[in-house]
Amino acid sequence: MNDIPGPEEFRVEARRWLTGVAKSRATRQEWGRGDDSVAVFENRTEAEEREHTDRTREWERTRYDQGWGALAWPAQYGGRELPAYYEQLYRAEEAAFDTPRRTEIFPVTQQLVAPAIRIWGTERQKERWLRPMLRTDELACQLFSETEAGSDLAAVRTRAVRDDFRGGWRLRGHKVWTSGALVATWGVAVCRTDPGAPEHAGITVFLVRMDAPGVTVRPIRQMTGGSSFNEVYLDDVFVPDTDRLGPVGEGWRVTLTVLAAERLDSGGLGLDNADRALDLARHLPRPLTGGERQQAADLFVRALVQRLIGLRVTAALVAGREPGAEASVGKLHATATMRATTDLVQQLLGPRLAADTGEWGTFAWTEHLLGAPGYRIAGGSDEIQRTILSERVLGLPKEPKGEGR
Repeated sequence: MNDIPGPEEFRVEARRWLTGVAKSRATRQEWGRGDDSVAVFENRTEAEEREHTDRTREWERTRYDQGWGALAWPAQYGGRELPAYYEQLYRAEEAAFDTPRRTEIFPVTQQLVAPAIRIWGTERQKERWLRPMLRTDELACQLFSETEAGSDLAAVRTRAVRDDFRGGWRLRGHKVWTSGALVATWGVAVCRTDPGAPEHAGITVFLVRMDAPGVTVRPIRQMTGGSSFNEVYLDDVFVPDTDRLGPVGEGWRVTLTVLAAERLDSGGLGLDNADRALDLARHLPRPLTGGERQQAADLFVRALVQRLIGLRVTAALVAGREPGAEASVGKLHATATMRATTDLVQQLLGPRLAADTGEWGTFAWTEHLLGAPGYRIAGGSDEIQRTILSERVLGLPKEPKGEGR
């Protein structure tokens, strides 16, 4: 622990390294110039998604190879064994440089799937997957949600049946809302292996090759116009038992590991757009009304509180605690901040929000307006987060339902 640099020393070191490998950029974009996108979900073609993924992967490999990736991980996996919050310190420095913006597939791989493999994987699985995933040679998506299950992930119907002849399993089912499925190497599939067992007891988790025979990926057209989500069909897909993650029937515990990490990563949702909405209020070509000033002040305070909640989550990690309640509070607050952002922008722009006049920073907000409600479901619905808080903080009786994505 004596070799760990202090936070300020670490930030100076990170800034020096970034200066040598990336171009700096203005800390705040000049108002009225450049990209005015405030899309909540990416809106790229398949070719654009693959191209952006390749550029981001190249940058993540550079970070990893030069000692700036996997910061909190042990040295055996290419890490530096630094405190968990040093990743946030690094990200704060990187924000001042022109580096590729990470799409969802990267935090899913590095911050959700890799930690789950570290906890639940065999030594052979750790050796096989952890370094390639942390370096992003391998990318992983979540094959969790299903149309019938909704947010009750314990109600999944995708079946995994033993294939004793080949020493593995046959998967049959349909998954939805899978980000990054077109560029992922692996999919983490939550499957029912014992249909006669209680909901939470008959589940097993597998890592599925996304190019395996029987895997079909179909983009889902969103009302924003983009297709950042996909549905994935598993038609008699063979998975060797060596690609099973965790014990048979214990998949619910494995799933909770991934879900907890997912909620930890949701605390920063929408903060960039909240800041952009406040900039819109500052640059509006007319005086704000009293109500608009109040709305802007409310959004400013909400964004500040959201950042403070993020620090509490980090403090829990540093203390070695699983920040379950803090993560749920952060997720709920983030979706409320996104709604407040929408409310303020609607008030400020009025009809200019709905009419594409070509004016910078106006019609672009429709992608936030249409996309933000999706995060009331993604990462565990608002209702699920409130159920977690009622049970784990208030001590109310549990409901016979699952907590899911």
